[in-house]
Amino acid sequence: MTGESINAEVFSAASALSAVNGSWAREKPNRRARRERREKNSLVGARLPMDIKTYLSEKKKLIDAELQAILASEDMPVESLAEGAHRAVLPGGKRIRPILTLASFEAVGGDCPQIVRIASCVELIHSFSLVHDDLPAMDNSDLRRGLPTVHKVVGEGMAVLVGDMLLALPFQTLAELPGVEDDKRNRLIGELARACGSSGLAGGQALDLESEQKSVTEATARDIARRKTGALIEASVALGAIAGDASEETFQKLKEYGSSVGLAFQVTDDLLDAEGEQEILGKPVRADEEKGKAAYPSLVGGKRARQVAEELTRQAIGCLTDLGEKAQPLREIAHLLLRRKG
Repeated sequence: MTGESINAEVFSAASALSAVNGSWAREKPNRRARRERREKNSLVGARLPMDIKTYLSEKKKLIDAELQAILASEDMPVESLAEGAHRAVLPGGKRIRPILTLASFEAVGGDCPQIVRIASCVELIHSFSLVHDDLPAMDNSDLRRGLPTVHKVVGEGMAVLVGDMLLALPFQTLAELPGVEDDKRNRLIGELARACGSSGLAGGQALDLESEQKSVTEATARDIARRKTGALIEASVALGAIAGDASEETFQKLKEYGSSVGLAFQVTDDLLDAEGEQEILGKPVRADEEKGKAAYPSLVGGKRARQVAEELTRQAIGCLTDLGEKAQPLREIAHLLLRRKG
């Protein structure tokens, strides 16, 4: 479903509510049209003119350059470790998570010279998770971003070490950031660490493994998605808010946005695995069904899964109402992730 159809659905609901209140029929057409626009914008965010593709492209270049600089500064004693790290981090990534960090930072009017390096740490965590997820003992995938996975290039043992290094590197990077107050540094490290542990990536992957070939509820599938995928996306947004010195109220709203977008992302990912094409996705499809994964489409059907993703996207955008035009990239990214084909 497109962003426009989401807006239409929300507008229809707002119109029905107004009719129940008895005021809809008495309004003049022009006043009614203005109110329709206000209701639609307050619920899903004004679709202001914006070239989101250019925005994403420009931010991706910043992140790519920073990732190269971080890896280049590392002393890697074994060539295969360096090869695996570069293979894991540099080719093909869309950089959505670090771009969310930058967009969140901009939404609160942040001023921190280290923000691109902070955002890049999120991508290093994401890269670590992909290396380990692809291992034969986990998801056993041979293809990632259209290329052989890291363990297929450097071997399983070295791939484990590549993942270990990429998990440690962002925390080392944050700990050594110059010109950042200790309190802010501690909050950044704590937020990112929580996204990696039992309440995040590790816990989600453990639940995922334990749920294979078992009958699970939608609530369990949601918990897996929240931990395995949603936690890091939520942290991505939170890091931008922390770096930008957001107020506590704004910080919590942005965390809610990140949580909803993260869940919507995973539900959409499940749909793409069930219905997408390997050539577009750059990785094997139908893998969830073959392994008996607790994926949304297999549990509730494709139609219900789309409804869940759409509702989560509406919830996310609704969290940005008070942030105005500065939050437009966050709104556009939420719509884009819902509509994505790869």
